[in-house]
Amino acid sequence: MSAKTQHNNILLAIIGFAAAVAIVALIGFFALGRDPELIQGQVEVSEYRVSSKVPGRILEIRVKEGDFVKVGDTLAILDAPEVRAKMEQAQSAEHAAAAQEEMARNGARQEQIQGAYQLMQQAKAGLEIAEKSYQRVQRLYDEGVMSAQKRDEAYANYKAMEAQAKAAESQYQMARNGARREEKMAAAAMVGRAKGAVNEVNSYIHETVQIAQMEGEVCDVYPKVGELVGTGSPIMTISVMKDMWGTFNVREDQLNGLAVGKTFDAFVPAFNKTVQMKVYYMKDQGSYAVWKATKANGQYDLKTFEVKARPVEKLEGLRPGMSLIIK
Repeated sequence: MSAKTQHNNILLAIIGFAAAVAIVALIGFFALGRDPELIQGQVEVSEYRVSSKVPGRILEIRVKEGDFVKVGDTLAILDAPEVRAKMEQAQSAEHAAAAQEEMARNGARQEQIQGAYQLMQQAKAGLEIAEKSYQRVQRLYDEGVMSAQKRDEAYANYKAMEAQAKAAESQYQMARNGARREEKMAAAAMVGRAKGAVNEVNSYIHETVQIAQMEGEVCDVYPKVGELVGTGSPIMTISVMKDMWGTFNVREDQLNGLAVGKTFDAFVPAFNKTVQMKVYYMKDQGSYAVWKATKANGQYDLKTFEVKARPVEKLEGLRPGMSLIIK
């Protein structure tokens, strides 16, 4: 056998072997099919952070991580001496404003009213004398005995005493009536302002005792007893276990059958069970990092959507962070 013939036989054997491998691969591909693509998500829950409007020192923490709390349960107590000092100031201002309003409402003291009355009586007596004197001088003037100058002087004195009597009477009436309506309104407004300041400080005092606003599970406690916390600093985080959902990142070519209001089955590896879920939210991620080129030359890209769905029925023991698998 020549070398050329031997070489051709080896080449034919290699080609035949490659063809056999290709045929077997094709048979396996069509017979077994491709493994289904899996979409993996995870369970999430709503959370809210407990924080105070006022700075203070942690005096007591009454819960620990993992505790289940109900609405109204005391979570933590803060010590804020500055707030107590502000309360004393606000209460003192309220008492002062209330005293001013009481004084405006009661009016002048009885001694002041009596003094104004006596002055009025004195002015009236002076008016009577001035009036009689003027009448006598007028008669004498009419008889030609008294000069016009004397008559005018008596008349001017009479009018002056009349004006003085009216002024004394006005002072007496003002003392009896007390403060003006506007002054009383201003005093009442000052009382309202002082009460508002007291209520404001009261709200700050209430913030020194933190209570649960919603029932849930304490998942994180940040400060320790004795540490200082600032305004709005988180003290702990509470998971609202009633509000639970699953989050999935799904490429748009895998969205077939996933739409808002639609239901699907998700496998929970932690329990080896399948749970039915209903889609309530879909939104594109909007970031180039989650795009996928469909071809090597990148003719167009596939975007990724965030899909959120809630379990149709409650699965006991389901917790945030557990995996959810969609086939």
